[in-house]
Amino acid sequence: MDPLCSSTLYSSAQTSLFSSLISTKHRNKTTPRPHAPRVPHRELFIFRCADASTRRSQPAVAMSFGFESLKETLTIDVGRAEGRPLDVPLARPFTIASSRLDRVGNVAIRVELHNGSVGWGEAPVLPSVTAEDQSSALAAAADACRVLVRSPPMTLGAVLAEVGRLLPGHDLASVRAGFEMALIDAAANSIRIPLWRLFGGASNSITTDITIPIVSPSEAAELAAKYCRQGFSTLKLKVGKDLNSDIEVLRAIRYVHPDCSFILDANEGYKSHQAIEVLDKLHAMGVTPILFEQPVHRDDWEGLHVVSHIAKDKYGVSIAADESCRSVADAHKIIQGNLAHVINIKLAKLGVIGALEIINIARDAGVALMIGGMVETRLAMGFSAHLAAGLGCFSFIDLDTPLLLSEDPVIGGYEASGAIYKFNNSRGHGGFLHWDNISWPAKKLYVFSKFRRLLRRGVCSEDEQPSLEESKGMMKQRLLDLFASSQSVEDEGGSSNSSGGDDGRAVEALTARRGGRAWRFRSAAGLRCRLLRRAWRPVLVAIPESD
Repeated sequence: MDPLCSSTLYSSAQTSLFSSLISTKHRNKTTPRPHAPRVPHRELFIFRCADASTRRSQPAVAMSFGFESLKETLTIDVGRAEGRPLDVPLARPFTIASSRLDRVGNVAIRVELHNGSVGWGEAPVLPSVTAEDQSSALAAAADACRVLVRSPPMTLGAVLAEVGRLLPGHDLASVRAGFEMALIDAAANSIRIPLWRLFGGASNSITTDITIPIVSPSEAAELAAKYCRQGFSTLKLKVGKDLNSDIEVLRAIRYVHPDCSFILDANEGYKSHQAIEVLDKLHAMGVTPILFEQPVHRDDWEGLHVVSHIAKDKYGVSIAADESCRSVADAHKIIQGNLAHVINIKLAKLGVIGALEIINIARDAGVALMIGGMVETRLAMGFSAHLAAGLGCFSFIDLDTPLLLSEDPVIGGYEASGAIYKFNNSRGHGGFLHWDNISWPAKKLYVFSKFRRLLRRGVCSEDEQPSLEESKGMMKQRLLDLFASSQSVEDEGGSSNSSGGDDGRAVEALTARRGGRAWRFRSAAGLRCRLLRRAWRPVLVAIPESD
């Protein structure tokens, strides 16, 4: 039986059985309340969302079915949906063959149902791999949120299909994945079951590898020794930038961690002959990787085919397709052409529903599976980890990037002990954010996507932006100076309001329209006013006047 259709869940249903089993009079302090409390209305500053009504779903009753059944039986009624920047620094720069990353710049998604259940998701943004950047991801999230909160109640399957319609294809896969995570998490919270059970309950733990980015041999040796002490037996090594340097790094790692297993990940960095040369040199060193991930460019299908056959026949090394598999069509092409031995599943490039479809295709064809991620916090990584534990079908697990961050913004969720992630019976994936703490921290205001775009257009200079320590007041004054130079503001109806250089009137005029119709600007002056409308209000919240 399909594990997605066989686990024991709970669904919103009649209250009679629930009431007969649990008496209000005899309910102890540990018994969960049948109704989740409503979250008070909170004003949003990125985009407006409809307020939740007072409608509530009924308490839950035990039923036996899995995720596929849940899609057809559970009704989802979205009350609020929000998306905000999720910016987290890395402990050290993360360099791969195609890019370098110093911090995570993702988008957090929060969905609240009318019954009070909340779900969390994350849209990972890695411009060299995902089609979105943070700015475009926020814009797409805003549009999807507006549609979801206006949609009538529908089944989970129907709302996931609506998300697929709103955010189609690879270009919006990361944002789509974030919303799918949040909706499925909210559904699991509604029926009071952890995600790993929802997806089949094969295991309540997983063991991950850990990644060493492209660094010098000495740095790689230091990291390998550290990870050895922490209990990691499989190291994933980023290669593909310089063949000779890659070999030196491998030698250094092998010296300090001789018993570790290797996964090589070239991130499209090699030509086919270079990938084969790497394997030949490693064979001469007595090193055989357990996997070689994406050795050639994503569209070099012939090169992937050549490397796959030589690697397996001559060296006994399996080849994994990662960037080459970005859709169901790609998966069929890889399987039918025997182009790779393993397919790497990443929710950010496929979406949750797309990933489940490819998983089923690969399992039916007998192709091995790997699960990985972009550079993510424990929101997205936790969802992927629950999926891997619940399905139990992955030969390779690469869900380590939260361990590479300098701080962990996620509260709750799975417990990490070295390479082992353990899951309890908390509902959904169990992790959440302190929403207000990630939104508009004053020291990070300059990275707001719209503000960054305006900086690039020359409306103001990034060099002139003072740090929090230098002066919050200077930032406010700088913005005021910009607004004071605005000459006109035109709304959709074409009416004009002249500020005459009076920044106070410009601020008053625009803030008076807060929550009204969208503005249409036709000049640089209008653009400055847009800066006011999009960036000023968060500044007022993050930097109080008293400061």
